[in-house]
Amino acid sequence: MSDLALLHWASLSGEEQRRALRRPSQSGAREMHEKVASIITDVRARGDAALLDYTKRFDGAEINSLQVSEAEFAAAERTLDQKQLSALRRAIDNVTLFHEAQLSDPIRIETSPGVVCERVFRPIDAVGLYVPAGVAPLPSAAIMLAVPARIAGSSTRIICTPPRKDGAADPAVLAVARLCGVDRVFKVGGAQAIAAMAFGTESIPKVDKVFGPGSAWVTAAKLLVSNDPDGAALDLPAGPSEVLVIADETARAEFVAADLLAQAEHSGDAQVVLVTTSEDLARQTLEELETQMRRLGRESTLRESIEHSRIILVDTLDTAFDVSNAYAPEHLIVQVRAARQWLPKVRNAGSVFLGAWTPETMGDYCSGTNHVLPTYGFARAYSGLSMTDFMRRMTVQELTDDGLRDLGPTAITIAQLEGLDAHANAVQVRLARLSASERT
Repeated sequence: MSDLALLHWASLSGEEQRRALRRPSQSGAREMHEKVASIITDVRARGDAALLDYTKRFDGAEINSLQVSEAEFAAAERTLDQKQLSALRRAIDNVTLFHEAQLSDPIRIETSPGVVCERVFRPIDAVGLYVPAGVAPLPSAAIMLAVPARIAGSSTRIICTPPRKDGAADPAVLAVARLCGVDRVFKVGGAQAIAAMAFGTESIPKVDKVFGPGSAWVTAAKLLVSNDPDGAALDLPAGPSEVLVIADETARAEFVAADLLAQAEHSGDAQVVLVTTSEDLARQTLEELETQMRRLGRESTLRESIEHSRIILVDTLDTAFDVSNAYAPEHLIVQVRAARQWLPKVRNAGSVFLGAWTPETMGDYCSGTNHVLPTYGFARAYSGLSMTDFMRRMTVQELTDDGLRDLGPTAITIAQLEGLDAHANAVQVRLARLSASERT
């Protein structure tokens, strides 16, 4: 039977409850950050040469050119069959529909007579999209990044993705790039890819913002370059993947176990949590986990992940949602009777999956929502990737002379309250000019 911890919530002290919801600690974090900083410095100094060296060292691939050629794009498309291409196109269509619906009209309002305030939108000029390929290549990540970048209209859109040992990029990732209008893809991964996009090299253009999930090294690199004024902004904080399932006695143990394992297979430090009101379901889920793990391909990764995951028994569903909100999961799956009725109870989650027929897999690939989500508890304050992340929101104001006459004295009074006489003066000299004009 699985080693997944089984905890009775009501019997835990406050401190024990906090420990139960604690994520696995990242071992060697300080040393890793130092190494990532060294890689970034090296890439800034040596450019493409550093990238080629790291590609050989970390990916085991010797390549002569970082950029994917037209011949490589064509070869990749021939690798995929029509069923695979159709699946990718359908996923792209659904993600496009959902993200196009997020576009907002400009706002224009007259806040006072003669005072017009607006909010307009502009795409981020240059975006770098990181598509990981560590445990497995992720064409789905390419879809989630390239689709909103295309809709936003960013003039520079590039993808960086690690090569395989044969020096080629994953064919499905290249197919998605072409289908989404990204024609510049570079075969480079890890922290070095983030550094290259943030600061630019001979081959890779500098971007304004980097997007995409990745390893702890990639996450550390994104944080470091975002803190450098010459670097690039990052999309959102992310760490190891995670899911929390809330289930009652009506849930099917085979579904619950399958959902937990679907997240656990991402990596050994992924975390899965089941919160349930039913001890029978908990024990059935433990049995199902063991049964299903034995027939899945990544059993060693699954078992490593399960070691630091847990099942939490609660007395009521209200308590279950309180536990979930405290944990703030990346993915929240709700397998309870009348699941939609419980949606108002959800405050903190990256993405929510309602009902028995909504596996998290659908959001990962093709339902239409974005799967780039905040992890490690950041869902308390951050949202998943959306169109707003690829757009800049710019405010505009315009006053007529009558508008300044009417509202200007208010600004002067507040400026004087703050002791900022130059602020007041910028209004006063204009009012004086208007007053002089009226006298002539």
